[in-house]
Amino acid sequence: MTVATRADPDAQIARWLDTDLDEWTRTVVRRHFDPVSGSPYWLGQAPGLDFDPRDITRYDQLGAFGPFPLDRLRAEDPADLVPLSVPRPLAGRVWDSGGTTGTPCRAFYTPDMLLHRALWRRWSFVREGFAPGRTWLQATPTGPHLIGNGVREVSELHAGQVYAVDMDPRWVKRLIRAGRMAEVADYTTHLLEQIADVLEQGRVHYLNTTPALFQALRQRRPELVAALDGVRLSGTQISADMYRTFSTALQGGICGLTYGNTFGNAACLDIERDGELISYVPNYPQVTMAVVDKGDRSTPVTPGTVGQVRLTVLHEDLFLPNILERDQALRHPTDHWPTDGVANVRPLQTTSSSPEGLY
Repeated sequence: MTVATRADPDAQIARWLDTDLDEWTRTVVRRHFDPVSGSPYWLGQAPGLDFDPRDITRYDQLGAFGPFPLDRLRAEDPADLVPLSVPRPLAGRVWDSGGTTGTPCRAFYTPDMLLHRALWRRWSFVREGFAPGRTWLQATPTGPHLIGNGVREVSELHAGQVYAVDMDPRWVKRLIRAGRMAEVADYTTHLLEQIADVLEQGRVHYLNTTPALFQALRQRRPELVAALDGVRLSGTQISADMYRTFSTALQGGICGLTYGNTFGNAACLDIERDGELISYVPNYPQVTMAVVDKGDRSTPVTPGTVGQVRLTVLHEDLFLPNILERDQALRHPTDHWPTDGVANVRPLQTTSSSPEGLY
């Protein structure tokens, strides 16, 4: 993380938003497929492709790769997806997905990737009205989950003090799959007791947690919610009814939202019609999102209609084209962003075999 970037994060965001996506695509793809310094995974895939990736000149040509097989991220060495131009041995963190559908996917984040995510998160804080130099409680998944890195992001880039609570989302999902709902309730109570223990001291201004856990806190300890200056909800879904309920419970406090996962995040752009439209824009240019036809994942739906979310990761150090998410959303074009956004995100399907749990 360079001193210059720390000193002027807004200038860095402006440079990213001014990036030509086709030019960026060429840079990233050629970096990963460079015969000498590319990423071992993609160099291994190249002979089986019916095109030369180095001939790609436009973002819209990335569809030629087809959907990225997420199972590869469960089996591959995460280092093999990082270009050899990044000095070896790699030093840093491997992050896991939530493991909702089984063995988690894993990705290595270089310092540049972590910085990209952190600066966009800070941009969201500022835009939503979260003041710097405040005290936070982070009650989100921790351990191998990237969202837990938010403790560092808040403290280093928003001058905050941060309390933290452990949360293991995989255990909750395992209990749900097994039908052990009484134990789910016990674990939820365990988390809420830890949250309340911190909030009752009256030192915390802002809470960062998931919509499901915040809902439980609002129901059991509404006075603690009302005392907050704001909450930031990180997860995969929030309905208009939930947003209105949370806003009322906060009694004038900020209700900030974000959508994303281990591979790519999107910041809340607008909340319109009292929560009936909640739109998000991806952390450009390293993350883009499309909304595609559920029956033909290569075809974007028309603006304003519902389809499946497709995520593309275009970091210089990680290239994952056309990830089909387990979410549906409205395609939401906007003049305020270089690419489409998504709105009113919902799970495609929630079953006992793939529960959302406390996310």
